[in-house]
Amino acid sequence: MAHHLAVFPGSFDPITFGHLDVIRRGRHLFDELVIAVGRNPGKDQLFTIDERVTMARTLVDQLVKEEPDTSPVRVESFSGLTVDFAITAGAAVLLRGIRNLSDLQYEVQQAVTNREVAGLETAFVVAGQSFAYTSSSLIRQITALGSDLSQLESMVPPSVAEMLREKKRQKHPLLERLLEHQQ
Repeated sequence: MAHHLAVFPGSFDPITFGHLDVIRRGRHLFDELVIAVGRNPGKDQLFTIDERVTMARTLVDQLVKEEPDTSPVRVESFSGLTVDFAITAGAAVLLRGIRNLSDLQYEVQQAVTNREVAGLETAFVVAGQSFAYTSSSLIRQITALGSDLSQLESMVPPSVAEMLREKKRQKHPLLERLLEHQQ
């Protein structure tokens, strides 16, 4: 019987409750799940790759404790093309979360390209209603522009919200640029 390993790639900058929902559900769909935290040189990152991997591992460990009888999951970082990482990891499929129609349009285009270029299929999980409008970029904007960051608590776990508060206290350059663009 085939072993169905899925790779859930993303920047996870920061990881959200929506990401954790996809991870939770992916563990029920596949024999094994790899959370692939990517380095994108074309994107400004709020958190370093090490911070993002640590956040993801901590939260995934909590998920595993809550649901020990579902498929194993691990967190790895990668650079380069997602399909190259997925093939090297032995993936049968890429797992992607879809929040809305805009996501679907982009993701279908990526899925077709990944299938044509690398022979890699993509499985889509539709986000729960409470996650439909949550994105890492929105969370970074709220962090940069908001005076009351308690609104983040519905979008990210408490440990991530605290790390966001710390980045704001440190006046992280990405948050400062977002702030400047609004003035």
